[in-house]
Amino acid sequence: MEIRIEGLTKHYVSEGKKVKALDGVDLIIPANEFFTLLGPSGCGKTTLLRCIVGLETPDEGEIRIGGDIVWSKAKGIAVPPEKRGLGMVFQTYAIWPHMSVFDNVAYPLQIRGLSKDVIREKVAKTLRFVQLEGYERRSATRLSGGQQQRVALARALVGEPKVILFDEPLSNLDAKLREETRKELRSFLGSLEITAVYVTHDRVEALALSDSIAVMRQGHIVEIGSPQKIYFDAEHQFVADFIGRANLMPARVQAHKHGHTVVESGLGVLRCQPRDLPPGSETTLCIRPEFLHVTRDGHDPDGNPLKGSIQSMEFVGEVYEAEIRVGEQTLLARIDPDVPVREGDTVDLSVAPAHCMLLSA
Repeated sequence: MEIRIEGLTKHYVSEGKKVKALDGVDLIIPANEFFTLLGPSGCGKTTLLRCIVGLETPDEGEIRIGGDIVWSKAKGIAVPPEKRGLGMVFQTYAIWPHMSVFDNVAYPLQIRGLSKDVIREKVAKTLRFVQLEGYERRSATRLSGGQQQRVALARALVGEPKVILFDEPLSNLDAKLREETRKELRSFLGSLEITAVYVTHDRVEALALSDSIAVMRQGHIVEIGSPQKIYFDAEHQFVADFIGRANLMPARVQAHKHGHTVVESGLGVLRCQPRDLPPGSETTLCIRPEFLHVTRDGHDPDGNPLKGSIQSMEFVGEVYEAEIRVGEQTLLARIDPDVPVREGDTVDLSVAPAHCMLLSA
């Protein structure tokens, strides 16, 4: 089910001052996609989610779910949360400790007045789906964090909603369990025809789970795209920096040659991704550490050749993270442990033009 948002604005009052949490947000969330709202704390992503579900009242704008208006300032429409046909998984799970797993999952159906037989059948089906069959009578207080997350998911899914919303549901799990649960969640939702809207500040979650990502900042949506587009071909400096580690530096466009945009920077003259920027214009050059190829035996002939001196190296497991001085810049690079280099060495580097991004502010 598609969600369409137009001109959504929301203000709060904090310490006597009016703060704009959402500033005229326009957004279309396609049906049956896993769509993530990503951004730092305070950017408005949770406020936007809560407006969709009906837990917050916007000041201006309109929200449509599946073609039906559920909130509109101009038309005076405000459909209550329980009538919007949505499922919701909260950060804290909101599992009732005094209830069994069955009763936690059955609750949304019980308040709708469904028969006991229908409830029993739907709960059993949903618990099988989230791999909690046999846990029906288990007390919620005897569940692990990952199992509680699955109970929360089951409760959101049992009413067969067309849209399910997640407010940072994995943030209370430890790193290993978070990774395992992330894979389960993607697997579960991938087999359903359902629209999922997911809020997180964790870039790894966003990249791993999403069909599309909307990066938010200060109540605005800065950029929308697939995980690959956002990571490899971002358009804005804020997005490139937020989604992953990046070497950022000012650059000036020289020319457009052979399908590349040529720039002058603190690293010298580099061929970059093509961007529609006039010669002489200022831009920001972005090179991710993993795309800097470091050797002792010459350059990649297809890449931009560089030469630098290793200032520091730190072993982080599968690679060394190194700071390398190149011209006027210090670059963060990742060096394979098999490359025979150490601090103080002069090394050859190269970076493919496709991995030299040019960004706007």
